[in-house]
Amino acid sequence: MPDTSRPNLLFITSDQQRGDCFGFEGRKVKTPHLDLMAREGTVFGQCITPNPVCQPTRASLLTGQLPRTHGVADNGLDLPPETGEKGFAGALSRSGYQTALLGKAHFATSHTFKATGTPECRHSMDRFGEDWNGPYMGFDYVELVVEGHNQWDPMPPPFGQHYERWYYGDGLGDLKNKLFRENHGPDTKGAPQTWHSGLPVAWHNTTWVADRTIAYMNRASGTDRPFCAWASFPDPHHPFDAPVPWSLLHDPADVDLPEHRTLDLDRRPWWHRASLEGEPKIRADLAAIRKDYSRLLDLPDEQLREVIANTYGMISLIDHNVGRIMAELHRLGIADNTIVIYASDHGDWLGDHGLLLKGPIPYEGLIRVPLIIQGPGVPAGKRVEEPVSTLDVPSTLLDYAGAAPLHDMHSQSLRPLIEGDATREFAFCEWDLNASRCGVELKLRTARTKTHKLTIEEVSGAGELYDLVDDPHEMNNRFNDPALANVQSQLMEMIASRPDDARNPPLEPVGMA
Repeated sequence: MPDTSRPNLLFITSDQQRGDCFGFEGRKVKTPHLDLMAREGTVFGQCITPNPVCQPTRASLLTGQLPRTHGVADNGLDLPPETGEKGFAGALSRSGYQTALLGKAHFATSHTFKATGTPECRHSMDRFGEDWNGPYMGFDYVELVVEGHNQWDPMPPPFGQHYERWYYGDGLGDLKNKLFRENHGPDTKGAPQTWHSGLPVAWHNTTWVADRTIAYMNRASGTDRPFCAWASFPDPHHPFDAPVPWSLLHDPADVDLPEHRTLDLDRRPWWHRASLEGEPKIRADLAAIRKDYSRLLDLPDEQLREVIANTYGMISLIDHNVGRIMAELHRLGIADNTIVIYASDHGDWLGDHGLLLKGPIPYEGLIRVPLIIQGPGVPAGKRVEEPVSTLDVPSTLLDYAGAAPLHDMHSQSLRPLIEGDATREFAFCEWDLNASRCGVELKLRTARTKTHKLTIEEVSGAGELYDLVDDPHEMNNRFNDPALANVQSQLMEMIASRPDDARNPPLEPVGMA
């Protein structure tokens, strides 16, 4: 008989989804299943990411530690296995849970300078046979998507991992690549990285992640142990390549354009301009990729509409597959004993201030992310406006499972906020960038309260301070404004309160991303 004394745990993530890109948040994106989850669960309206890019945040989601502590302070740094194995998956496995990750992991770098021996490294994948399914970073079982964003075609066997091998397994991989690259919809007005992909939806990685999650839940629910599954969708990360018909679901003429979509670097700290105009200090071919795929600036409205419409299509396809997963929970009869959490690793500027994609400019669109929780004991229709972080997810999972952590965490359980009226003072975000990303080295520290946000570049002392109540679009930098001197001082103290436990020496980069 299944153990119902502890809940099953289902953690669902997207990649690069803003906290406001939902129908229930008022945007014109079709997300009926996630809207239903928000109505039936609790929404955290002011959740931020501990870091604005993929690898550091995913390491934090696993370990419950801030990036400089686990060591992955930027992309291109690999999470040490001994740290990853002590994250929430390892702790839950030790406490009797079945643990699985299905989809994008990105705990290790794919595009490395040389073989690193991880299952996610392009130079090492061939060491892992077709029968390999973990363990990996504390998860007992994994099925991985490595090349999830299609800047590059999925790698054919013996390289790639589970999705890539499945993708080529029917002998149609070359056809799929051809269809994926073709535009099968209307003209996208020259919008960069944007087209209506001809890859049939059945072959898309979003569909595959949902399929594999459903298959896993069927196996795991038939045992006498609870499960924790992380279903990790690689979209809506760029390129903007939703497959038809999902790319056609939103009319570009009817999408939400940002209130302010013009570059305004003169009123910002020095590193805004420096990071956007700098030359990545890395091998020339990799520098070109950095510039082409990591930052897009000041698109005309016509092109921005195409980007947003296609992004919305990717989100709606994820939403559809979340609906499939939730329906399966009900069909299996385990929905009433499953805690479901939906989140994303980081956001996207998506045209805010003339910016697209991500980088060291922590506007709200980039660092505020979705966080929805549903399940037994979780109030329906509740909205929490305390400042929290996705860093808190690991402690929350362990709390519901009644499991102890295996190492020190900065993570705090969200359960007192969900089930009671607890408060939080601030949430924290940090990012150490080396010059390989955008030509300048930066040490950025952000404290976000309900009403204000302060970011400091630690070496130069330059900063930006925004009153998010009176200035929600972050137009007026109030750093060193005498009228906000007390607020700035309080936020500086919050930044200084970070535990002095940064990894020393820091990890060395092994690649680009």
